[in-house]
Amino acid sequence: MKTQTVRAVNALTSRWAGHAADGTGTVFTAAGVWPLLALLADGAAGPARSELEEALGISAGTAAGAARELLASLDGVRGLRAATGLWTRRDLPLEAAWSDRLPAGTRGTLTGDEDTDRKALDAWAADRTGGLVEKMPVPVTDGTLFVLASALALRLRWIQPFTPWPTWIDEGPWAAGSVGTVQGLSRSTALLDRARVAHAPTGPVTLLEVVGNGGVDVHLVLGEPQARPGQTLRAGIAAVTRAIPSTGASLLPEGNPGPGLRIDQVPSVDRQPWLSIATVAFEVQAEHDLLASAGLFGLRSASDARTGHFPGISRRPLAVGSARQSAVARFHAEGFEAAAVTAIGAVGAGAPRFKYRVRRAQVAFHRPFGFLAVHRTSRLVLAAGWVAEPLAYVEQDHSAAEEEEWAKADAEGWS
Repeated sequence: MKTQTVRAVNALTSRWAGHAADGTGTVFTAAGVWPLLALLADGAAGPARSELEEALGISAGTAAGAARELLASLDGVRGLRAATGLWTRRDLPLEAAWSDRLPAGTRGTLTGDEDTDRKALDAWAADRTGGLVEKMPVPVTDGTLFVLASALALRLRWIQPFTPWPTWIDEGPWAAGSVGTVQGLSRSTALLDRARVAHAPTGPVTLLEVVGNGGVDVHLVLGEPQARPGQTLRAGIAAVTRAIPSTGASLLPEGNPGPGLRIDQVPSVDRQPWLSIATVAFEVQAEHDLLASAGLFGLRSASDARTGHFPGISRRPLAVGSARQSAVARFHAEGFEAAAVTAIGAVGAGAPRFKYRVRRAQVAFHRPFGFLAVHRTSRLVLAAGWVAEPLAYVEQDHSAAEEEEWAKADAEGWS
């Protein structure tokens, strides 16, 4: 992936985090929005083109090529699927110069019949995300002239799974009296630097890197209790993209050097240090109306239906009538799943013998925190979100169903 494009997408992710992370559970992916904005910019003129360029962080003249390259790169990441689709009315003439620069993907026709078109678009969304997102997020009416959509779906297994266990949290907003018994996840490792602390202008954040089996890892981000969610997420994005430095737990001072993190010396049977991890399983879903923050996405002028803004797409006057994203993320003992569809429509035991003292780091994510799914090589943030509530603990055996689901995913090449 081109560094310029990765930086541009991550910048949009960071700005969006300031708007979307308001304390409720959410998930969003600028990597799904950015290519669509780039394709619109390629065919835009006037103020709409300028606003889209500002939101994209690159020139409109290079936007279509950058979108194609980004989507092709994403589709080549193990465990990640990326797709685009364009559906137009038969009577909508498209400019060949624009349509020829579109990424490879689905091309379809809108019939004008709302039920027929809705079923076709929903089927595409469900198929491209493996059922994680079941519906196309934008409305389709008899006045919809075209729908431009992207789908991203990520599924990965942890290199080292967690152990699930019923957890009672005794302080903070997730104390047992508030949420009851939650689905805790725990594990330990000798790799202390999986936990790091970064100091942003808005305060310190603790990050935990959970390594996936492909090219994508998930980073959990915990800020100070009083920090705003958007601030915590933006600090986490800056840290994982290496815009600000972070320090691994092997080099941090003893005590409490970061939120939710404690470091001390303990007796041990060997010389290995260890990191003890406690977190919770979660599932978040969100629907985002991009036009509600039109300025953030460069869509303010483009959504003014009093005139056309995209002569490079069609000689027929067009304006953005809807722009929405549906997203979901699930974090559990075995792995992580996330998907988003974005669309723009116009209109151990025993008695050990302790011979050593070693460094121990303990990190706990037992109050609201952020998460970031990051491509390991490029540092592109594929998905970001906020966990406002953990999953409740339910004592039942999921193993058979889970194994069947993961076996299907493996067979399809997702992991």
